[in-house]
Amino acid sequence: MRVAALPDDRYPAISDLRRKAKKNIPFFAWEYLDSATGEEAAMHRNNDALGKITLVPNFMKGFLQPSVETELFGQKFSAPFGIPPIGYTSLMWPNAEQIFAQTAARHRIPHCLSTVASDTPENCGPLSGEYGWFQLYPPRQEKIRNDIIQRAKDSGYKVLVVTADVPWPSMRERQRRAGISIPPKITPAILWQIMRRPEWAYRTLKRGRPSFAVMEKYVDISSLGNIVQFVGEELGGCLDWEYFARVREQWEGPVVLKGILSVEDAKSAVKAGADAIWVSNHGGRQFEAAPAAIDVLPEIAAATGKDAKIIFDSGIRSGGDMVRAIRLGADFVFAGRPFMYGISALGEKGADHVYELFHHDLVNNMHQLGIETVEAMKSLELRRD
Repeated sequence: MRVAALPDDRYPAISDLRRKAKKNIPFFAWEYLDSATGEEAAMHRNNDALGKITLVPNFMKGFLQPSVETELFGQKFSAPFGIPPIGYTSLMWPNAEQIFAQTAARHRIPHCLSTVASDTPENCGPLSGEYGWFQLYPPRQEKIRNDIIQRAKDSGYKVLVVTADVPWPSMRERQRRAGISIPPKITPAILWQIMRRPEWAYRTLKRGRPSFAVMEKYVDISSLGNIVQFVGEELGGCLDWEYFARVREQWEGPVVLKGILSVEDAKSAVKAGADAIWVSNHGGRQFEAAPAAIDVLPEIAAATGKDAKIIFDSGIRSGGDMVRAIRLGADFVFAGRPFMYGISALGEKGADHVYELFHHDLVNNMHQLGIETVEAMKSLELRRD
């Protein structure tokens, strides 16, 4: 039997890329990428909950030709997954956003640029072409909010994602133990970690210091400390339904509310004009006591019905996880750490490799389950351990 080859068969799973990434980037960058908050119970809860969901295979279907093409917001995508917003990416791998944007355009999947990205919408929007989304951490000043949204429009972004689940910075204890600070402090320990990763060091020196590039327009950039202080004071802590309604009025395309875990919030979001609910616990990075996102997904999907699309992230590591999420009510799935592992492990080709890995795994799962469309995933026989 012929097995479809991956671009690099040395890394046939996200776990392989994770191990390679850990060896490729400095320890402090690894801790920023791989950690959660508290004792990381929420992150582990995501993974454990997904693993407890089993799907019953159906055989004897003859020759199958599975297709993972998906339509969302009237646009066709090559697969039901995308690259979510990731903050401060240049700490982990220089030029990450541009790599992601080009991958999105090449493979026809969404890439969502973050307000706290290390590159600007003006640089990344044209690279992502028709597949760019923009994520808004709500600024407190109306003038800045309006300008960021206009910049996203002018840069060609099609979908606006408003993030609700960061009302306040989380503790991120593991990052603190690693000596991560913003702006970075170059201690002897940090310098030693950098020296041990010469490729990362060279690329970072070439790219320039990690930054919050989107926000630099609104503050004196002579000091990274000024930027960090401004971002901390300006973003978050101000989002309510009135604020969301003003954003909804300003954006002409689809608007998504991200970070929802309660049925009440989901219903209110639909009433406020959200085109989609993004079910997520921020990968366990914000609130340790949060439920596993997959556990609340079915009730949110049932409560909103056909009034809004359902997007999901938190714990996705395989095509099988994607099938689980779609079966439980998601219309589309995002996976952050896997794509970041990919480029931290393999550089420019890493995001392409993750795309191919997920795509291959989705098709493989569909063959095992005896289905040919993404829509058919919603009717699979499901069990929980």
